[in-house]
Amino acid sequence: MFKDAELLKKLKDSSLKDIAFSELLDAYQERLYWHIRKIVITHENADDVLQNTFVRVYKSIQNFQEKSSLHTWIYRIAYNESLRFLEKNRKKKYVSIDEISDSFTEVLFEDEYFNGDQIQKKLAKIVNEFTVKQQRVFQMKYFDDLSFREISEILEVPESTLKSTYYTAVKIIEKKIVL
Repeated sequence: MFKDAELLKKLKDSSLKDIAFSELLDAYQERLYWHIRKIVITHENADDVLQNTFVRVYKSIQNFQEKSSLHTWIYRIAYNESLRFLEKNRKKKYVSIDEISDSFTEVLFEDEYFNGDQIQKKLAKIVNEFTVKQQRVFQMKYFDDLSFREISEILEVPESTLKSTYYTAVKIIEKKIVL
């Protein structure tokens, strides 16, 4: 956290902003890519959303009010950019987000960058059957290793609701993964 505070100070200093932004990219690019990829599924889409995320961070850093950690703020931007992307695709194709999610899962297994084994594919299929809320909470907690507090700040949902959602998802996975 101290590192983020130091980085934030540099980002808000116009003479250090570009150098600090490069440090920010080094620190967050890979983690955010995988966070976004779990939502938009394909490599190409994740790259586009990641780029939009960093553009938004760069343009908005002066307005960051530090009510949450830099880490949480950036994840929230990435999450919102991912949802914007999904919504934009839904509008183009006039289909529901659930249908987009189904087609993205099929594309995931064909993606040259996906190297998951059978268990990972089964887990992806199970998670794809969750509600959107369950998917996001499970992915942020399990794959991104975010705390319930951080997820609460990102999604603006009470921690108790998130815990219930997460543990319900885990129970579903435990039942279905062995079948």
